[in-house]
Amino acid sequence: MGEQISQLAALESVLSGMQNVAVAVSGGVDSLTLAAFAHRLLGDRSAMFHAVSPAVPAEATRRTRELADRHGWTLHVIDAGEFDNADYMRNPVDRCFYCKTSLYGAIQPRTRAQIVSGTNLDDLGEYRPGLVAAREHGVRHPFVEAALRKADVRWLARELALGDVAELPASPCLSSRVETGIAIDPAVLALIHGAERVVSDALKPAIVRCRVRASGVVIELDDPALHRLGEAERGALRTRIRDLFAAGGHDQPVAFEPYRVGSAFLHFKPKA
Repeated sequence: MGEQISQLAALESVLSGMQNVAVAVSGGVDSLTLAAFAHRLLGDRSAMFHAVSPAVPAEATRRTRELADRHGWTLHVIDAGEFDNADYMRNPVDRCFYCKTSLYGAIQPRTRAQIVSGTNLDDLGEYRPGLVAAREHGVRHPFVEAALRKADVRWLARELALGDVAELPASPCLSSRVETGIAIDPAVLALIHGAERVVSDALKPAIVRCRVRASGVVIELDDPALHRLGEAERGALRTRIRDLFAAGGHDQPVAFEPYRVGSAFLHFKPKA
C-alpha cells in the first residue's frame, strides 16, 4: 500500500504539472482509469478524446460514453481517419504506428492541451510501434512517468469505483487480429467481432481472440476455456463461425488454439 500511495502522489504531480490534459481514451482499463483520475484531479482542465472506427468494438465506445455521462467528463468522439491511410490499410507489422499517427494527428488540431495516453510500464516490454508515433507527437504517458504497472492501474480503477472496468481483459483493436500482410477490411473486422461475441456468449472465456490468418480463421482461448471445450461444443462452434464468415464471403477453415499475445504479428526477415 505504501508503494501505491507513493505512485498516486507521483501521478498527481505529473498530471498537475501539465495544467491541461487531453486523454486519448480507447475504452480499455488503462485509458479509462487515467481519464477518471485526471478528471477527478483536474476537473474542467481535462478532456477525453475517443476515436470510433470499424476497428473499435461498439462496446468500447458504449463503455466510454457511459462513464463520461456518469462522471461528467468532457468527451469528444472523433473519427481519427486511419481507414483513409493506405499504409495502415495494407497492414504492415508496424500498422499501429500509422494508427496512432492518425489518432494523435486528429486530436492535436482540436485542443491545445497536453495529449496523454494510458500506456503503463508493462507495455514498454512489448512490441509497440504506436509509442514511436506518440513520441513524434509529443504525447506523454503519466502511468509510465509515475511508475505504474498494469496491476497498479487495476488497483487504481477499483479505488476510483469504476466498477467492472478494473477487471476488463486486455483487448487491443480488431485490426490486431488480422495477420501481418493481409489487408485490413472493415467487413472482415465485423466478422471477427461477431465470432468473438459468439464464443464469448457460449463459453464465457477470460480471453478470446479471433485471428484471421492466411491459413484460415483461428479462435484463441485462455487455457481453462480451451480445456473445458468439449468435442461436441467445439464442432458446433466451428460450424457457427465458419457459417458466419462464409455468409460474409470468406469461406475458410476454423481451428481452436491456446491464446498467444500478438500471434497475428509476423516479423519478416529482410531479404539478403
